[in-house]
Amino acid sequence: MIKIAIQITNLISAYGCGLPTFPPVLSRVVAGEDVRPHSWPWQISLQSDSSGYWRHVCGGSLLSPDWVLTAAHCINDRYNYRVELGKHSLTKSEEGSVALTAAKIITHEDYNILNDIALIKLSSSVTFSDTIMPACIPDEGVVLPHGAPCYVTGWGRLSTDGPPADTLQQALLPVVGHDTCSQQDWWSVLATDKMVCAGGDGITAGCNGDSGGPLNCQNPDGSWDVHGVVSFGSGQGCNVFQKPTVFTKVGSYINWMNTVGHIQMRSTFILRKTVFGVCF
Repeated sequence: MIKIAIQITNLISAYGCGLPTFPPVLSRVVAGEDVRPHSWPWQISLQSDSSGYWRHVCGGSLLSPDWVLTAAHCINDRYNYRVELGKHSLTKSEEGSVALTAAKIITHEDYNILNDIALIKLSSSVTFSDTIMPACIPDEGVVLPHGAPCYVTGWGRLSTDGPPADTLQQALLPVVGHDTCSQQDWWSVLATDKMVCAGGDGITAGCNGDSGGPLNCQNPDGSWDVHGVVSFGSGQGCNVFQKPTVFTKVGSYINWMNTVGHIQMRSTFILRKTVFGVCF
């Protein structure tokens, strides 16, 4: 156990969490845009064999050498899953990318519309690099302020009923405070305090964040925390006025992740907090 802890410490010391080697190029463009390659190195592609071959179905975030965070609604017990890491384009072979099967999938025991969160244990530990790094996650109970500029990333559809993106996309989605998002003419009771709402202005695109993918929010020191997991949006289109994208709030599930992740996950989180402070 001590040897494993030392190895994890060395990996995290070399690369950190939430600190890309190639920082994202941020803009306030309307709709999504291609990202700078490998500027969100914790973004993963979750793929299933539901079509008889590996096909992208959801996004997710790498948390440690062994664990990936995604949405529970992405998982169907009938299929097998694998995770591709270090990808920019899903249609091209890319140096440094890795594909690993899922050794274990844990969906939240109380998942329905609520508690839309899942953990995937990789079949082998991934080695961190310039293109594959873990996400930081926020402290438990952190509440983002209304209007906070966060970014959703993924290979989702480029427009309502449009084709999926070939290359990773990013879109600015300002946070909508719970008091607003839970109003009757917004998401009402469907928006709980264990969710984060973002977007919904009818202008900024919300198609680009695949289900399970991250809501990335920057800290004052420049590092990025994954505050949300894409859960649901309006069935009427990609970005409907007063119907922002709804994310599972990561900070509300820290204890759950530590509990179901057992020793390996707890050790990684503790080391991450010790080494970098802001990353947990």
